[in-house]
Amino acid sequence: MSFEADATEDDAICDALAARGFAVAPDFLSRDAVSALRAEALRRRAASEFHAARVGRGDAMQRDAAIRGDEVCWLDAQAASAPERALLARLTALRLALNRTLFLGVHELEAHYACYGPGAGYARHLDRFSDDDARVISLVLYLNPSWREADGGVLQLFASREARELALVVAPRGGTLVALRSDTISHEVLAAHAERWSVAGWLRRRT
Repeated sequence: MSFEADATEDDAICDALAARGFAVAPDFLSRDAVSALRAEALRRRAASEFHAARVGRGDAMQRDAAIRGDEVCWLDAQAASAPERALLARLTALRLALNRTLFLGVHELEAHYACYGPGAGYARHLDRFSDDDARVISLVLYLNPSWREADGGVLQLFASREARELALVVAPRGGTLVALRSDTISHEVLAAHAERWSVAGWLRRRT
């Protein structure tokens, strides 16, 4: 099971983020590592640790499946299993590489499992709130070892909030990591036709 940091891969992610605002690493994690994390996600769901995702903030937070249809389970470093701790360490290594290369000043990582059931998606959005600039880089790591085109659930990236043309379409195949700038790259998840698993995370400035 490999969660080891890869300096060459991290450099490529840094370069792509600097040039385009997003990066895709198809083999960020090994198949065994993906399987271990998916097993942890399934275990946590069986223990009723997942809940329906909501949109908005504070008193305005609500469930709206027409906008966002996934269920999530937040990762807590203190309660993490061995595979989860290894993942958090790998993402921390990436965070440090991004700080060294791009001078982003990100010091915190928050992450959760996400499961989209058949028919669920997430409408186009930015990951940074209008009144909070803490989120700098958004991360999505896919945990679907045998995803097929017919399973849908692709991630669509746009180069800006206003852009109409797609910049990239990413299939949620296991081991693939997508990194994007939280404040500029809008994106959406098209409806899945099978259960679609991932870890979503954000590299944040201290607030």
